[in-house]
Amino acid sequence: MTLRVITIANQKGGVGKTTTTINLGTALAAIGERVLIIDLDPQGNASTGLGIDRRARDRSVYDVLIGERHIRDAIMETAVPRLSLVPSTLDLLGFEQEILGARDRSYRLRKAVQALGSGADYSYVLVDCPPSLNLLTINALAAADAVLVPLQCEFFALEGLSQLLQTVEHVKTALNPELTIHGIVLTMFDRRNNLSGQVVDDVRRHMGDRVYETVIPRNVRVSEAPSFGKPALLYDMHCAGSQAYIRLASEIIQRERRLRAA
Repeated sequence: MTLRVITIANQKGGVGKTTTTINLGTALAAIGERVLIIDLDPQGNASTGLGIDRRARDRSVYDVLIGERHIRDAIMETAVPRLSLVPSTLDLLGFEQEILGARDRSYRLRKAVQALGSGADYSYVLVDCPPSLNLLTINALAAADAVLVPLQCEFFALEGLSQLLQTVEHVKTALNPELTIHGIVLTMFDRRNNLSGQVVDDVRRHMGDRVYETVIPRNVRVSEAPSFGKPALLYDMHCAGSQAYIRLASEIIQRERRLRAA
């Protein structure tokens, strides 16, 4: 099984990174892929949103990054068939300071993912990043085959995107020459708001076919789901947000097939 690592990144908070990671992972699993989510945000919202209680996180991605555990020993199963998780804890807050002098500090996650082996049980690893361009995000980009960028339909969307794309180019030049932009997904779209439509048009005009056709709507059921420790697809599969993530998963699979055929 060929393993593909997709990092979900944007240095801005509140754009739907974790929501996208959880629900895209669930949608990919629902259509038959085996998915591993790595929660690389010290806040641990992806872990909470998948129903993993903080008290149950006796092993985490922090242990893996500092070399105290093999990644396989940190994997936890979720309530979603074919979807597993390496959870996060607040220990991650100290990661950057702890390994600042290490020569391989940017490659810790890459080495961990490579340790899953070429015959990995997973077809996709999705990495949920913190809302900053720190060493954790650099690790996620250095480990990735591709980056997926959630972009909120708001006025300053493109301004923040340019900074992230510069960071991706830097990582590509210095650390990971194979890194590509998988796509940009527009999130929190409100059809009642004219600004949302203008942002969609602007981003498509500037970024072309890098932008997925699927747009994720602002949706109450998607917002409610994490408080129940469930992905939206388990909480309410028929709501507009869940259906959008199913379409996004299908679109990503189609892009993957085109990449392999190229």
